[in-house]
Amino acid sequence: MDFSKLKQDIQQLSASFRQSAVSAINVHLTVRNWLIGMYIVEFEQKGEDRAKYGAKLLQNLADSFSEEGLSYRNLKLYRQFYNVYPQVKDYLPQFFQIHLSIGQTLSAQLKNVDNENVTIGHSLSAQFKQYDIPLLPADKLVHKLSFTHIKLLLPIDNILKRAFYEIECIKGTWSVRELKRQIDSLYFERSGMSQNPALLSKLTQEKSETATMLDTIKSPLVFEFLGLKSKDVVYESDLEQALIEHLEEFLMELGDGFCFEARQKRIIIGDEYYFCDLVFYHRILKCHVLVELKVGSFSYEHIGQLKTYINYYRKEMMYSDDNPPVGILLVTNKNNALVEYAMADSDKDIFISKYALELPTKKILEDFIRNELNQ
Repeated sequence: MDFSKLKQDIQQLSASFRQSAVSAINVHLTVRNWLIGMYIVEFEQKGEDRAKYGAKLLQNLADSFSEEGLSYRNLKLYRQFYNVYPQVKDYLPQFFQIHLSIGQTLSAQLKNVDNENVTIGHSLSAQFKQYDIPLLPADKLVHKLSFTHIKLLLPIDNILKRAFYEIECIKGTWSVRELKRQIDSLYFERSGMSQNPALLSKLTQEKSETATMLDTIKSPLVFEFLGLKSKDVVYESDLEQALIEHLEEFLMELGDGFCFEARQKRIIIGDEYYFCDLVFYHRILKCHVLVELKVGSFSYEHIGQLKTYINYYRKEMMYSDDNPPVGILLVTNKNNALVEYAMADSDKDIFISKYALELPTKKILEDFIRNELNQ
């Protein structure tokens, strides 16, 4: 063995264990969520004091677990997961063989679970038999799809449609973003209308975005599961992290107006998670300033995303005496820099006459980006 071979072996070993660790995180998260759903359904059906809680059960649980990421929304999702994917129970003996410390306790409890009482899960199995297609095997569900993938599949009521996306997603090792894009683009419906669905599938898979380890690690559900803070792990690259850290300091030094509030601020709109890079409150303008940094080429989607954040802050975060929030988009592409300001369209005149007096100019921000990239 020479030095080059030693280096290659260590790299392969490290990559293999890193991939195994990511896979293990996803498996544990998926199994945990299904089991939480099981506990909830079992309590709703057989709990001694279930009548005391009724429809407020999930909210009471969420209030009890406020520090553990088990929100009302997530608990409702886990209950749905248990009902829609009853086959996960088949995977649990294999899981418990590896994790005997919890397996012995849970295995005893699972013997008392009667799948006939899981109305939705039982009827789904019957529907799959009607369509002459099998349920997705439990081991494939747990190992091939992240729980973030599963979260996108749960709202699909048509079991044939959901099975289609399960198979295509696994076949193409789609990223979560790719699965969402294909659902939004009505891939299932287009496939049904196509005269050559096999060719459509081939072309779709060739152009699809595949999943990476980072896709799992960056999931907000994983953050909550591991007790991590989103700001610690959601950066796209070391360059982006360095730029954001320096940008935060830079804006604070521009004057007394910027008051720092959050970095990688998580925003939940519907069932979607978003992260705004930097959030300030400007005490002179009396408004929030949202800053987004994109490493790469400009896209009009960036402006749309920033305006979504602005509208969210306007609706959910503004006080009655606040002015409308404003957004700053900074885009880097090699040594070029692009700066755009965004607000709700109705406030453009206000922005031009008032906000421009206090916020940094485009030139100042462009010079900052260029200097950072040239260091």
